[in-house]
Amino acid sequence: MTDSTQSAPDVVLAVKGMTCGGCANAVTRVVKRLDPNAEVSVDLPNARVNARTSADPHGLAEAITKAGYEAVPLA
Repeated sequence: MTDSTQSAPDVVLAVKGMTCGGCANAVTRVVKRLDPNAEVSVDLPNARVNARTSADPHGLAEAITKAGYEAVPLA
């Protein structure tokens, strides 16, 4: 874990439309584009993305939505 991710808050997003590992990778790439230091985990069965990131949760949701998924910040 880098110093920037240690102090970064956890962001949880509900993401509809993810159905496979390819979807999970696509969403992870979107988050990493906004914050290259983000730590991202995707929970496909529960349609959640957890990220330790300094990126704005609403900005993340917007970028994921533009990538073709329906994303809403939860925490």
